Amino acid sequence: MQSNVTTRIKILEEELNVSLFDRHSRGVALTAAGRRLLPYAARLISLSQEAVAATKDDGSPKGPLVIGSMETTAATRLPPLLAAFHSEHPAVQFTLRTGPTSSMVEAVLDGALEGAFVCGPVDHPELTVISAFHEELMLVTSSRWTSLAALRKGTTGVGPTALVFRTGCSYRQRLDHVMADLGWPGASRLEFGTLDGIIGCVAADVGITILPRNVIEGRGTVPDIRLHALKSSHAHVETLFVRRRKAHESAAMREFISQIERVVE
Repeated sequence: MQSNVTTRIKILEEELNVSLFDRHSRGVALTAAGRRLLPYAARLISLSQEAVAATKDDGSPKGPLVIGSMETTAATRLPPLLAAFHSEHPAVQFTLRTGPTSSMVEAVLDGALEGAFVCGPVDHPELTVISAFHEELMLVTSSRWTSLAALRKGTTGVGPTALVFRTGCSYRQRLDHVMADLGWPGASRLEFGTLDGIIGCVAADVGITILPRNVIEGRGTVPDIRLHALKSSHAHVETLFVRRRKAHESAAMREFISQIERVVE
């Protein structure tokens, strides 16, 4: 298998008249030309897989459906939607992947995801957008912070630490604006990969964060947590479902979109 792959790569390099890999004693690495070719190769693979799926699609919802979501949406909004969808369409092999909005949008555009729940607004000519959920964002702190006024610079000597998801999260950007309004535009940050990690550290008074109200209230009483209402420009956000405009829409995807629309109604 290895020699077959090597042979195919050499044939491709000869056809393109460029070297795609630097070969050395420790292995191989992409050349500059190889790095430029890589996203096109990924798109060709995605298009090939989409063509196979379209050929096999007989109008009955079945087979794989790969969807992305922000972690907060996956934790609170999607369970009832997915439960209903799975009950109605058990032949669909559903996969859910989580990540920040920017990486979810990129994965949809690349064809790695068939659709994704992301934070709005999103305006891209290659994407179709559906409004899915409306969220009210709250500033979430430990119980020792009794009000937003108490967090303002000048009333406390040490600024609060911002607890955030990794780069690309839209809620992270909102928190940056809130911190600036409070007088702490250069506040230090701690970055997390999980929602539970952020909430646990807020309760332990490690720092503060911004989350949809239903994320916290859906957990019942959370000891040592306090919610603070934000002004409208910071608080209101729309969760959108995005998919590629020109992609083949499988029967499974059509039924999933119908499920979203029923939830929105």
